[in-house]
Amino acid sequence: MSVTTKTGDKGITGLFTGDRVAKFSPVMEANGTIDELDSFLGEAKHYVPGEMAEILEKIQLQLYDLMAELASKGKYSKVGEEEIRWLEGLITRYEGEYKFRAFVLPGSTIASAKLDICRAIARRAERKVAKLVLDYGFGKNALVYLNRLSDLLFLMARVIELKEGKLREVR
Repeated sequence: MSVTTKTGDKGITGLFTGDRVAKFSPVMEANGTIDELDSFLGEAKHYVPGEMAEILEKIQLQLYDLMAELASKGKYSKVGEEEIRWLEGLITRYEGEYKFRAFVLPGSTIASAKLDICRAIARRAERKVAKLVLDYGFGKNALVYLNRLSDLLFLMARVIELKEGKLREVR
């Protein structure tokens, strides 16, 4: 199989459904943003402590399933309640280590800065998926997943800063 197919040279690409869509379509915008998030998570996992790196890698794998769901217009769905509950369990755990009290100044450590970039990209992906849910009726689990993921990334960044004594809250 060749990486270069030339099928997208006219600004059109294919979905899992076989449909052809513009590269700037809402599905491709959402998936492109999730792909960007996946890449930044791949970088971040080299800066965070071991268990967090394992969590980020599992999330990366789940993001592939999320993108497949969007590219199939909801016909393929592997990310659901179980994956969302997993994120919520991690959120609860990290909330036990950091209690949100105020806004924070992102980037007090390299690791937390990497996670904050991922958090911001996850929020952008969430906004793009919200359009799919509201305008086209698919991607609801993806929307919830991305919302929880951004919360988790925020908490992971704060826990790292707390452990390194570098948390900077803005009041």
